[in-house]
Amino acid sequence: MPRFLLTIKYDGSNYCGWQVQPNAVSVQSTVQNSLIALTGEENLCVTGCSRTDSGVHANMFCLHFDSDTNIPSERIPFALNIRLPQDIVATDCKIVPDDFHARYSSSGKTYIYKIHNSIFLDPFKYKYYLNVSRYIDEVLLDKAAKCFVGTYDFKGFCSAGSSVVDTVRTVSSCSVERFAEDVIISITANGFLYNMVRIIVGTLLEVNEGRIKLENLPEIISSGDREKAGPTAKPYGLYLEKVHYDSF
Repeated sequence: MPRFLLTIKYDGSNYCGWQVQPNAVSVQSTVQNSLIALTGEENLCVTGCSRTDSGVHANMFCLHFDSDTNIPSERIPFALNIRLPQDIVATDCKIVPDDFHARYSSSGKTYIYKIHNSIFLDPFKYKYYLNVSRYIDEVLLDKAAKCFVGTYDFKGFCSAGSSVVDTVRTVSSCSVERFAEDVIISITANGFLYNMVRIIVGTLLEVNEGRIKLENLPEIISSGDREKAGPTAKPYGLYLEKVHYDSF
């Protein structure tokens, strides 16, 4: 049975996150049910590249599924989008090797976090950006962001409830840039812990407020102490930006 790699993007505002949960609408269940309706294969299951939380968005999210459908892979996005709600859009589909796995075949992911830095709330951005009224020193925060680059034990940047044993991750890039009133934080790593990006963002904002000193960041990272890091930033400013695969 052929294996398909499907790429989608979505607005996570109306979903409990990617993963199926009881008594809640998830992105996974919505996409899976639409694929079942498209192919007529009731046992079809989809496997995602990540587990985005409630309210988190994705500019690129990858999933795989096995199907005997006779619909050409390049036509599946068009046929699927007719059945999907408007806040989820399929953008690409291709056949991949049988041993491909949307999550475990990935060499890394890039997340971005969007902040609207203004004393006024933007009515067109409030569901998609964190609004911060105090001026953000993006030069200072870019220096702070560089402290996270490298291979470290990030257990101090993981929320309670995670069952992950190995908390060592390699961050290959972390940056802060300003675009007029918008500040974008970008981070690429070979993997992320539960709420890791949101806690890094919260920590950077504490640096901006002066409650955490730039020179203390390396010690905070190496301590593994969640209490020393900043709060968990709100979910709606977070986007899965890109999933990296070495073979595609």
